[in-house]
Amino acid sequence: QVQFVESGGGLVQPGGSLRLSCAASGFNFTISTMGYYQEAPGKERELVARIDSDGNTRYANSVRGRFIISRDNDKRTLYLEMNSLKLEDTGVYYCNGVFNLWSSWGQGTQVTVSS
Repeated sequence: QVQFVESGGGLVQPGGSLRLSCAASGFNFTISTMGYYQEAPGKERELVARIDSDGNTRYANSVRGRFIISRDNDKRTLYLEMNSLKLEDTGVYYCNGVFNLWSSWGQGTQVTVSS
């Protein structure tokens, strides 16, 4: 059974930092391109960062230069380092596959950027 457990969110002031984690199970994590998705208030869920099995990364324009995605295949865990946070980074963050998007999403982790 595919399962994602996201953690690390919280309330932070603009300019602050957070580090999200996502523990994955139930599929071959090592060979999967993985991504972090943001669901901002009132908006559709969208992919903001992805990393392939070789460690190559891509970012949405809105987060490029501020977020860093990484993975630990031994721990089957995905990470998102979020720096220089902006108000518009607020939302629920989820992890999932990219080219193989699993239907069983996790509960997500809430990130709130507010002064």
